Amino acid sequence: MRLRFFFPRISIGCILGLCLALVLHACQTPQTPQSQPTAPPQALQSSEQPLPPETAEEVKSAGPEGLLNPQRGDVRLVVISDLNSVYGSTDYDPEVDKGIALIPFWKPDMVVCSGDMVAGQSPTLSEPQIKAMWAAFDEHVAAPLRRAKLPYGFTIGNHDASSAVGIKGNFLFQKERDLASAYWNDPEHDPGVKFIDKFEFPFYYTFEYKDIFFMAWDGSSSRIPKDKLQWVEKTLASPKAQAAKMRILLSHLPLYAVAVGRNQPGDVIDNADEMREMLERYQVHTYISGHHHSYYPGHRGKLQLLHMGIVGSGPRPLIDAKTPPWKALTVVDINFKSPELTTYTTYDIRTLKVIKNEQLPRFLAGHNGIVLRRDVEFNELTTQEKSFCEQRLGKKLCGA
Repeated sequence: MRLRFFFPRISIGCILGLCLALVLHACQTPQTPQSQPTAPPQALQSSEQPLPPETAEEVKSAGPEGLLNPQRGDVRLVVISDLNSVYGSTDYDPEVDKGIALIPFWKPDMVVCSGDMVAGQSPTLSEPQIKAMWAAFDEHVAAPLRRAKLPYGFTIGNHDASSAVGIKGNFLFQKERDLASAYWNDPEHDPGVKFIDKFEFPFYYTFEYKDIFFMAWDGSSSRIPKDKLQWVEKTLASPKAQAAKMRILLSHLPLYAVAVGRNQPGDVIDNADEMREMLERYQVHTYISGHHHSYYPGHRGKLQLLHMGIVGSGPRPLIDAKTPPWKALTVVDINFKSPELTTYTTYDIRTLKVIKNEQLPRFLAGHNGIVLRRDVEFNELTTQEKSFCEQRLGKKLCGA
């Protein structure tokens, strides 16, 4: 009797256990792609941290095609230059605020500036006025970058603290240099870079980021003194500099003239060819400059020359160019395994359209030497192009 009831109970228990196991297995088994489609890339991106409201607003202004975000390199820099307005101004053009607001969109590793952050270089400016300019710079530029935890590498421009000297060798703008130094050496204004040598910071110093060696020299006038050049050469020859995968020099004045109104001695570094050969000797890859208020991605010899556009007041046309001047900033992507190392994506800050190489002259024949567009080699110039340069400058200044 007991056995008769025992077997049915076992059968019922087995059936119930099997059903329960099947239900649990169904719950744990992933659904097929047909029943659970893969989320589109846009949906995956929505989980990322949203852009700041001011950034999102500026991105919208790029129009229905959107704002291009180029393929990222091993290191990404956003490069800006010449932010200042009229002498003594504590206001900035709207493009400056727009550019700073847009920077988080590109998610750079660092922001680099090739000088003219304030509107000095006037003997009439008082100490309170100069301090007010640096306070305005802090409000519009430096503080937002600190909040975003973005390192800020920079060089001093002529409107920040000119190194022009008088007959007796004294700095004509000593007060501006003292106050610029005081601003940058205040711990509250730490630019967030990893210093190597603060030699005469903020005028001469070096810093590093991910195997890139940066040097800033005082190109706020055309003259680099001999004792400072000794430091430059010794520093570039150092094991630290030579072990880096890339070396970049920041200067305000360029080596060669590229812009109308700046195509003259005093608006470029003295002895440009000699300086370039020295930088080439220590394998400096890129020389970033401002001052000419014109974007031109060039090269001469083995040295890449990034002439930065302006985001502040007064863009200038390129020499012999038919295109109007732009206000622009540049995203530099560095790929250590690429033969070129760098890729530039430069935006017209007003329209947010990308400026293409083909829109720029193939070469520029400034007063102190030819500069080739970075995608053009000397042997690719036509006979007519070479003849044009030689008639203007002579063979020596038009050589490769």
